[in-house]
Amino acid sequence: MNELELDLLIRKALAEDIGAGDWTTTATVAAGTRAAGVLRSREAGVVAGLEVARRVFAVLDPRVEFRNRVADGERVQRGTVLAEVSGEARPILSGERVALNFLCRLSGIATRTRRLNELVAGYPVRLVDTRKTTPGLRMLEKYAVRVGGGHNHRFALDDGVLIKDNHIAVAGGIAAAVRSARAAVHHLLKVEVEVEDLDGVREALAAGADAILLDNMARALIEEAVRLVDGRVLLEASGNVDEQNIREIAATGVDLISLGRLTHSVPDLDIGLDLEPPGSLSPRGR
Repeated sequence: MNELELDLLIRKALAEDIGAGDWTTTATVAAGTRAAGVLRSREAGVVAGLEVARRVFAVLDPRVEFRNRVADGERVQRGTVLAEVSGEARPILSGERVALNFLCRLSGIATRTRRLNELVAGYPVRLVDTRKTTPGLRMLEKYAVRVGGGHNHRFALDDGVLIKDNHIAVAGGIAAAVRSARAAVHHLLKVEVEVEDLDGVREALAAGADAILLDNMARALIEEAVRLVDGRVLLEASGNVDEQNIREIAATGVDLISLGRLTHSVPDLDIGLDLEPPGSLSPRGR
């Protein structure tokens, strides 16, 4: 993760949540009061975002101690202590919601990604995300996909050329679009073309595409496309992929399966912060 971008993101989230001041905390907790507690998972899942949570508290007060009990990428059960936190109570209470928002969101993405990866175990296929991310959180959400065992597609439009149906319609066809792209971009950028049928696959191959995205194709058509391409370019299957059909799509022999659902409409992993009186935790927590 880009640390400068991460700190800016955290500061923006804290400014949004705290506003002109945390009146509840300042009104009920005396300055200098100390507190300690644990971040605890309230359901089973895969953890992601502990460093983000730590930095939330550090931005408010660098003296807050944050000790990991697990690492990002670990599968945890309900009740598992993820980290211990201690220090002045005010910054801990003021940063609690933002830290949990990040941690729960990223852990939810990592959990779903791990589950889908397990469903395609045994097939040489990569699960990749898309740009269907929460605005402003792309860096973090794509990090969570990697923690869950997935891979990243483009981070942004400048990462590569992906010629989609609307580009093809405006450019005047697949061949014209690929030709224009090759003339406009440097030689290190790959050119991928989205197609909806086997004729599109043939056109993309003839045009010299580096990769072909099979959009919303039925399994039988995907299998035909795999035979037609015969390993000459990367094949990516996308569209309407879910837990029920992802394994049969992996079995077709495609190289990549892209899923917007890795990052959108993902339920958070339920994680809470439980504060206790100072000194109540053993050196290794409970």
